[in-house]
Amino acid sequence: MPVEEMELDGRGPIYQQIVRFVQRGVVAGTIGDGEELPSRRAISALLGVNPNTVQKAYRQLEEEGVLVSRAGARSCVRADEAQRARIRAALVREEVGALVTALLQMGVPAEEAVRELRRQYRERGEEV
Repeated sequence: MPVEEMELDGRGPIYQQIVRFVQRGVVAGTIGDGEELPSRRAISALLGVNPNTVQKAYRQLEEEGVLVSRAGARSCVRADEAQRARIRAALVREEVGALVTALLQMGVPAEEAVRELRRQYRERGEEV
């Protein structure tokens, strides 16, 4: 999904949602190495959020080494295979961790959760 089609998912602070969107795009290959991201103001207008929020997201991505920004130029994605693998592992840990926490809070046993996970993978055409 192109960055211009970014939507917020309502999970957590807005800047973290922007970071997660870019990270997922990098892992999925929909945001490629060397690709320029839209300006902070363009993303701000697209999402209807404060430009400082987008700046915070871009700054975090820069600190993680996912973005490189140059004065007077747009920010470019830097995502080689090692970077993608690192981001993917972190996202999987984060998502599975949140799911396990929610399921434990509901008292769902691991066997039931795994059964449902396998069922949903099969529904989406993924062999388990």
